Amino acid sequence: MVHALATANATQLDLPTWVWFLTIGVAAAVLAFDVIWIARNPHRPSTKELVLALSGYIGAAVIFGIALFAMKGGKLAGEFFAGWLTEYSLSVDNLFIFLLIMANFAVPERLQQFALMVGIVIAIVLRGLFIWAGAAAINNFSWVFYIFGAFLIYTAWKLVGEGESDDDEYEENTFMKFVEKRIPSTKEYHGTSMFARLDGKRLATPMLFVILALGTTDLLFALDSIPAIYGLTKEPYIVLVANLFALMGLRQLYFLLGGLLQKLVYLSIGLAVLLAFIGVKLLLHALHTNELPFINGGENIHVPEIPISVSLGAIVVILGVTTIASLWKSKRDAASPDA
Repeated sequence: MVHALATANATQLDLPTWVWFLTIGVAAAVLAFDVIWIARNPHRPSTKELVLALSGYIGAAVIFGIALFAMKGGKLAGEFFAGWLTEYSLSVDNLFIFLLIMANFAVPERLQQFALMVGIVIAIVLRGLFIWAGAAAINNFSWVFYIFGAFLIYTAWKLVGEGESDDDEYEENTFMKFVEKRIPSTKEYHGTSMFARLDGKRLATPMLFVILALGTTDLLFALDSIPAIYGLTKEPYIVLVANLFALMGLRQLYFLLGGLLQKLVYLSIGLAVLLAFIGVKLLLHALHTNELPFINGGENIHVPEIPISVSLGAIVVILGVTTIASLWKSKRDAASPDA
């Protein structure tokens, strides 16, 4: 898969395969260290621990973007920052579901960090497959941008509808229902162990189902996040690194933003606007590179395309306005006599 991605990534970066292996190797080493350390020391992380780790991930992402700017110019650096911010903002939306999953399975607070970490590792692996599939599709079929664009606009419309509802329950997906019915299990947690031997039988603990729920739920979110970032860059390597930085810092965000998430009342609307904007950008690009015979006779349609500088600015404005408006409304509602 790495070789296939490297082969597809011969547009502007033109990176040798060893860079892909090095990037994935470093990420795997960091994740493995985190998983092993948390498994041996299950605890609710302190604010200081969370801030230091999150600052490290954010700082590494910023340094990567600056290095990309110095070596490859502003366009690719802008694509990385736009993609990273988009993935981060969409990942924040994941946290709502993660909170519901933890509550649904009654995960003890000291074990939540381990469940999140392993779930995120599964999510990264599954997203890697999505990134590879997206790169292959884009490399062979230019019309896939029509599908990506239409899907993002449809997702934006759905998000607006979901934002107006008060659904705060986690509904298990088909895969989880299938697994829970067929794997013998116990309802008691046994530390971070996913299996335990009771009365001579090897049974799955709730930890296994929590981890699977976290990983597979994130995969559903990737259905819109991967097309969204491919609307900002055609470089699979940038897509991969942006996803790595966004997901690797998700665990810290879960604990830091747990209470703040309830105040981001306009988050769904903001993300809907963001996805709709990228969807329109993708459709414009699809028209500009059109090869479908039933559209303009298979000829390109000369429509204006949105440059990455405008995309980056729009993403920052959309996320900034969404956050400020949400916090203002939450503060106003808290101060009202009916609060």
